[in-house]
Amino acid sequence: MEFCKYQGTGNDFVVVEAPDGRPEWLTDDRVRAVCDRHFGIGADGILLVERGRAAEWFMRVLNADGSEAEMCGNGIRCVARHLHERMGVTAEEIPIETLAGVKICRIRTTADGHVEGVAVGLGAPILDREMIPMAGSGDFLGVRTSAMGREFIGNGVSMGNPHFVIFEGVQADEAERFGHVLSTSPLFPRQANIEFVEALGPAHFRVVVYERGCGLTLACGTGAGATAVAAVLTGRAHAGEPIQLDLPGGPLYLTVAPDLSGVTLEGPATLVFVGSIDAMAL
Repeated sequence: MEFCKYQGTGNDFVVVEAPDGRPEWLTDDRVRAVCDRHFGIGADGILLVERGRAAEWFMRVLNADGSEAEMCGNGIRCVARHLHERMGVTAEEIPIETLAGVKICRIRTTADGHVEGVAVGLGAPILDREMIPMAGSGDFLGVRTSAMGREFIGNGVSMGNPHFVIFEGVQADEAERFGHVLSTSPLFPRQANIEFVEALGPAHFRVVVYERGCGLTLACGTGAGATAVAAVLTGRAHAGEPIQLDLPGGPLYLTVAPDLSGVTLEGPATLVFVGSIDAMAL
């Protein structure tokens, strides 16, 4: 299997060109083996670059545990850069189809043509409790739940995948323990990504994310989008103005449209190395 290893703010991926779709041999077990950091390549997931239907290209997101996600904000930036630099897609705007719809990626280059970052339109947030989805009835904001005897108040937002944003700063070990319990709570029929958020200043937050299917990660693009939306809806930030989120892997920059019609995410996407592996032997 030929692959390229990318990272976007520390969220790392194995990118594989698969124009004809997911190969039959790439089973859930092999996905887990490839992503294993001791016996495989090591990654938060595998991104397959396939031919699309609604757009020329389709990104399939396979989490490190073998499950499939609808969308990945850091991953799609990596795929956009791969298309631009290694697959001959020269346009500055690249539509990429995902299970959460078509997202438009914009390549940011310097005067000499060097890619300095990628911006992606994450689309409009889904704020209907049933569609996020969250069990029960009532508002999607200020939802009380508990994990291991500790109560949390969070805000449900979907950016094509479900998130629960908690404006409470915690340490990494706490985020991992509480995040695992909250992510798999009956409150979330399809599980959820859990964001723990600490305010650092006006429109500036520190975020730690527990991702379903991955665990604690250095960054989460859709989680950053969900956090920005929740910050705007709860009066902690303003729509139409840049919001900086500091994740363990580095900063991401978000802007929420005043009418909530879309969220723009901008950040790095870096090629780490290129290689090949006998995945069948794993």
